[in-house]
Amino acid sequence: MRLRLTPLALATVIGLTAMQAVPVVAKEATKSVHVLSRTWAVTQVSDAPVVYRATRDTNNLNPFGPPPRTRTAQAIAAIQKATGCKVIFSSMYQNISGQFFSQVSCGS
Repeated sequence: MRLRLTPLALATVIGLTAMQAVPVVAKEATKSVHVLSRTWAVTQVSDAPVVYRATRDTNNLNPFGPPPRTRTAQAIAAIQKATGCKVIFSSMYQNISGQFFSQVSCGS
């Protein structure tokens, strides 16, 4: 079976792949932190309530690195390290892209 693409379909496929290759630039300030030899980007995404997003950089996944920990534990450590505040566990969730979102508590 041979698959033929029309010029319009081919242009659409090429356009969609080019759109995915464009790097996304955050409007908010992003802080990079290292947790267990993994790089995490932590960004504040909301002011009221204060919500942070933690995204792990998948380019440096070394299979021979330190002992593994769950991504959730790594995300908690990354947010706490980047903000200096404690993560509110009941507010934490993960989206389908593997990004973690959580509110933080900076009270004493």
